[in-house]
Amino acid sequence: MKDTALQEKLHAASYVGDKAFSLITGQAIPPAADEVRLSVGYVGICGTDMHIYHGVMDQRVAPPKVIGHEMSGTIAELGENVTGFSLGDEVVVRPLDYCGQCPACLDGHSHICHQLKFMGIDSPGAFQSSWTVKARTLHKLPATVSLKQGALIEPLAVACHDVARSRLKVGEKAVIIGGGPIGQLVAQVAQSTGAEVMISEVNESRLAFAKANGIKTVNPQTANLAETVTQWTQGKGADVVFEVSGVKQAIEAMTEIASVRGRICMVAIHSEKPTIDLFQFFWKELELLGARVYEHCDFEHAIELIASKRINIEPYITSISSLQQINQAFAAMSGNPQGMKALVSCQELDTTHQTAEG
Repeated sequence: MKDTALQEKLHAASYVGDKAFSLITGQAIPPAADEVRLSVGYVGICGTDMHIYHGVMDQRVAPPKVIGHEMSGTIAELGENVTGFSLGDEVVVRPLDYCGQCPACLDGHSHICHQLKFMGIDSPGAFQSSWTVKARTLHKLPATVSLKQGALIEPLAVACHDVARSRLKVGEKAVIIGGGPIGQLVAQVAQSTGAEVMISEVNESRLAFAKANGIKTVNPQTANLAETVTQWTQGKGADVVFEVSGVKQAIEAMTEIASVRGRICMVAIHSEKPTIDLFQFFWKELELLGARVYEHCDFEHAIELIASKRINIEPYITSISSLQQINQAFAAMSGNPQGMKALVSCQELDTTHQTAEG
């Protein structure tokens, strides 16, 4: 595991700032007790990674640093005391490092630990051939879920958590404001519960993507959103509204389109403190629910949704690049509303840049 030949085959992509990554020699760090070393398969580029790429998180990330957290891989080495996993198991990582001792952790909410650290942001991440992590972060992939599909488990788990927080039920009607990757996945998970779903989005390519995946759509720039929802719900309003866009107009719309005793799930992170119409909360007895990252059960649910084919995740894979091509992969996703999820292969340096069908 530690020979020179192996070391020469290991690579990592280090974010160095100014929209750039540097390809460096990777390391096979032996796992300590309760840790595993993974051979990283694929890593997805997410919205947070794009924020890092654009330099807005440099103070937190402190480059140079290997980032990335939406990943799949194979167990290459087991540390002492690790049970339930074997060499060669294909897994994904739930990239949350929690203390286990704060009030949130003690209450069973370790995903919102008071001292929560995010792997791939606050500590080295997955854009490397070999990654050593705590075994408690692992989820095993069944044979029916490929490593490529596995790299989308993390964002799908976000959507599973959002829908779980909303308490969405069979037969209810939900509106998702924002049709980016997470909004589209929220729509798929919501629909899998037996709810009726509509996405509100201004970008035509994202509207087309939603329609192609069986989701009703509305463009609030060309149609009145409130009137459309009123007509769709026979005057009731949406039982659940997911705010996934992070824009001011969505904050104004979410209380307007919600039904009496409707539930609003806040998914997006707003760059500024928004002004919310609290009168609507009084008048309609609305609920506002926060949703942050995911819990263990959300990862298991996401894996089951793909394994059972209740959700077809393949259309979300926009492109696959090698680790050597990571700069091009990030540049291609920058400001690209047509892109859903770009994957980076961390084992093959000579992989030809390709579309998902390539």
